[in-house]
Amino acid sequence: MSSAARSLTLFLLLLFVSPSLASESDHKYQQDEPVTLWVNKVGPYNNPQETYNYYSLPFCHASGNPAHKWGGLGEVLGGNELIDSQIDIKFQRNVDKATICSLDLDEAKVKQFKDAIENNYWFEFFLDDLPLWGFVGDLHPDKNSDNGKHVLYTHKIISFKYNKDQIIHVNLTQDGPKPLEVGRTLDMTYSVKWTPTNVTFARRFDVYLDYPFFEHQIHWFSIFNSFMMVIFLTGLVSMILMRTLRNDYAKYAREDDDLETLERDVSEESGWKLVHGDVFRPPHNLVVLSAVVGTGAQLALLVLLVILMAIVGTLYIGRGAIVTTFIVCYALTSFISGYVSGGMYSRNGGKNWIKSMILTASLFPFMVFGIGFLLNTIAIFYGSLAAIPFGTMVVVFVIWAFISFPLALLGTVVGRNWSGAPNNPCRVKTIPRPIPEKKWYLTPSVVSMMGGLLPFGSIFIEMYFVFTSFWNYKVYYVYGFMLLVFVILIIVTVCVTIVGTYFLLNAENYHWQWTSFFSAASTAVYVYLYSIYYYYVKTKMSGFFQTSFYFGYTLMFCLGLGILCGAVGYLGSNLFVRRIYRNIKCD
Repeated sequence: MSSAARSLTLFLLLLFVSPSLASESDHKYQQDEPVTLWVNKVGPYNNPQETYNYYSLPFCHASGNPAHKWGGLGEVLGGNELIDSQIDIKFQRNVDKATICSLDLDEAKVKQFKDAIENNYWFEFFLDDLPLWGFVGDLHPDKNSDNGKHVLYTHKIISFKYNKDQIIHVNLTQDGPKPLEVGRTLDMTYSVKWTPTNVTFARRFDVYLDYPFFEHQIHWFSIFNSFMMVIFLTGLVSMILMRTLRNDYAKYAREDDDLETLERDVSEESGWKLVHGDVFRPPHNLVVLSAVVGTGAQLALLVLLVILMAIVGTLYIGRGAIVTTFIVCYALTSFISGYVSGGMYSRNGGKNWIKSMILTASLFPFMVFGIGFLLNTIAIFYGSLAAIPFGTMVVVFVIWAFISFPLALLGTVVGRNWSGAPNNPCRVKTIPRPIPEKKWYLTPSVVSMMGGLLPFGSIFIEMYFVFTSFWNYKVYYVYGFMLLVFVILIIVTVCVTIVGTYFLLNAENYHWQWTSFFSAASTAVYVYLYSIYYYYVKTKMSGFFQTSFYFGYTLMFCLGLGILCGAVGYLGSNLFVRRIYRNIKCD
């Protein structure tokens, strides 16, 4: 291995494991050992993504050059920038009252603080990897002013609970509200109180989990309701389709009928059997369909892996751990997208396989990059911490270029050679069969739009919990629920797409490939429509910055969800179509 390759490997290893090797090491402290309070960010409470550096507000801090802490790729992408507050805190040492610094208020500082208070600014600190939150100030009633009096909290009370040599819980309360007046000097102070507890270190994060919200009866009921939908839908599909197909097979396979009966049956034949010579015709834009199906198969495996790792490893505890895991797993599962895409493209007689290979490897990353570039430009314009540093973008590109892209290319080559041989049950006829006019509800566009309703119905309650956790400061921890919902979504999507494909083939329309994909992918359209409702009804977000980030992130999520569901729908329909045409007599 060359020195450059070794350096790259070491860099990526440190990058991925850095959250677990961050400072505070094993979270054990000796008596009077310094405990670092890290200041992180500040911003409007109603706009979760509109965050700025804590010192973008004119807070004073101790002299010197404060240390910065970088906890890994996911933490930076999550908009975290930890700076040492330089506040003197020592393990198990109480502090009655000590001064951080003196804040001299001039006109500019007063204006900044007043604007922050009017916009309900909050801040976030971290101490031993535990978060603390508080508001910058408040508006107190003032009979001499219609708008109230702006007050700044000047005293921070930090309460610790510890078990032997480990910190179990940290709480921040504020006091000393002082009016903001030009020319006034405010003493910023703090106090520290330590209290022993019997709570174990493993349970210290439980206080941040909202059990009544996530384990509410409606959450259990939604899972039960979706499960009953699966049972009903799979039973209905099995009963209707298998009974119909069995009758069709019995009639189609009769060999002992007399000539007159056989001729009458043939003249009465209609539906899916008549298109056996066209149903395996390669779809339009085969290279694009192969790419999205391969990408969707990768995303399905990726989501399953991340959920399982979140269940086993409690990833919700670490800052940015979910994002880091997602990126690493995406890079490592890129082989799957290439394999599925390459095999599908080759089986359908594709010739320009290099184009298919490159499109598969770059389609989803470039879609995400395009949206992310626009959002990053907005964040840079606003000076927000949500702006991704150039160095981080280089790291993400290196991961894609040196891990994801080569694995996708390798997967395409392997898929093309191992599973790329055509194996259609029926020979494709030279001349395409004309598609007759049918009722409006049997057209591909209607079948596609209706196909996403039931899958969306099986997940929309979970979407509420996911949206609330992401946009309303709740820690999502019920990944067991998410795993069940994901499995239910896959089953419902496959069943609904099979039904839609069967109806389409019965209407003598053999363009089932794209229809099956869009029928399942339309689930994402309904999720996006729900996100619009959620934004206006369930949140108090405002401003161009937050609106852009809300709908931009939601668009990223829905694109991934649409590609995932579309691939699952297509693969399920493909198995179904091959199964039903395997037992008929093809000319």
